[in-house]
Amino acid sequence: MLDKHGLLSEPVTQVLRQMTVPMTFGMVAVLMFNLVDTFFISLLGTQALAAISFTFPVTFAVNCITMGIGMGLSTHIGRLLGKGDTQQAAALSTHGLLLAISLMVLASIAGFFSIEPLFSLLGADQELIPLIKEYMQVWYLAVPLLVIPMAGNSAIRASGDTKTPAKIMMLSGVLNGLLDPLLIFGVGPFPELGIQGAAIASAISWLAALCASLYVLKYREKLLSLPKLKRIIHDWVAILSVGLPAAFSTAMTPLAGAILMKMLSVYGNSAVAALGAAQRVESILILVLMALTSALTPFMAQNFGANQPQRSFQGLFLSMRFSIVFQLLIFIIMVPLSVPISALFSQEAHVKHLLWQYLLIVPASYGFQGILMMLSSALNALHRPLLAFQWNAMRLFLFTLPCAWLGGYWYGAEGIFIGVAVGNVVGGCLGYLYALHLRRRYCAVSL
Repeated sequence: MLDKHGLLSEPVTQVLRQMTVPMTFGMVAVLMFNLVDTFFISLLGTQALAAISFTFPVTFAVNCITMGIGMGLSTHIGRLLGKGDTQQAAALSTHGLLLAISLMVLASIAGFFSIEPLFSLLGADQELIPLIKEYMQVWYLAVPLLVIPMAGNSAIRASGDTKTPAKIMMLSGVLNGLLDPLLIFGVGPFPELGIQGAAIASAISWLAALCASLYVLKYREKLLSLPKLKRIIHDWVAILSVGLPAAFSTAMTPLAGAILMKMLSVYGNSAVAALGAAQRVESILILVLMALTSALTPFMAQNFGANQPQRSFQGLFLSMRFSIVFQLLIFIIMVPLSVPISALFSQEAHVKHLLWQYLLIVPASYGFQGILMMLSSALNALHRPLLAFQWNAMRLFLFTLPCAWLGGYWYGAEGIFIGVAVGNVVGGCLGYLYALHLRRRYCAVSL
């Protein structure tokens, strides 16, 4: 059996730590990538910032395609590497990348020719449409370049190596940060391209990441080979069996966020502004959990492939317990920091007060939210993507949003925050019980 990165033999705690720490740094790089883009574009004025804000849900939705394919690749390649079948893993990786590129090209073509009607439908006025077109036309032409870094990095992580994908993400983020001011404002010999310059900077950084990912996949991990026409359809079906539910599951999060925003909108723009700021803080507070979730899928997949289900579930429950303890510590740290953080995002008293309330209430439940994140990773590693989708849907639409609505009905905006926290706790407890059921089932079968 292949155990190049120690996923099958080294202590579980050590393996997960070694995989999670680099992923955390990589995700920080991605977060900074978005923040840097937003910062430099904001210097162009309110119109430019409003235009780029309209593009976020569309670009995220398109990228869900590649995220889903990446999850399908990670689970299947992990199983194959756990069995020691490197040849089939390389073929599957190649076929998965071809599938992701094909789907992304189709989505780009459709998006390129529907920019004006789509963004008009989303509420952009005629003053913003020209700016949006400047950015999105370049973005649609360039986004196929992002497929190989995103899906390819998932294949690399499936081997147990999270350091290299993190380095590639950091390389891309640094290059983007350097190019943004040069191309947006026309520094030195560079042309002043405005909002379009931000899209071109992203495209160049994606190209650099593409070259790095291809090199690692081909020459170090040996996870690329010539396509096998007889198996390509079979592999596409296998990848999509996990990838499609994973893509829809990812897309549900911004949808639930939009519904939550709608609930808060009845309490005025201050409540909406507070939630927007809170979501930015939240993305930082759960960063380690997101990294651990990404590391857990290949770890469990390889160990299932090597017929070590007990070790897989040891990793799952270790991750769940870590989620509770770590996020509790983060919450304790956040209590004294909630006031200065609230002041950092707004000078308006009502916005600061609502943001302060959110930061005192919701972070207490992040550990339980992490349990469901880990459960979703485990189900994907078990090749049970529909169950993973169902649990994510239940977390958002059965636990979180109904509790938020009831909280808002009884206690207003503060009640919505309490409802979100209660929904996370209820979902996390039920998810832990279901994980115990899974362990009894799969470990008993292996015996």
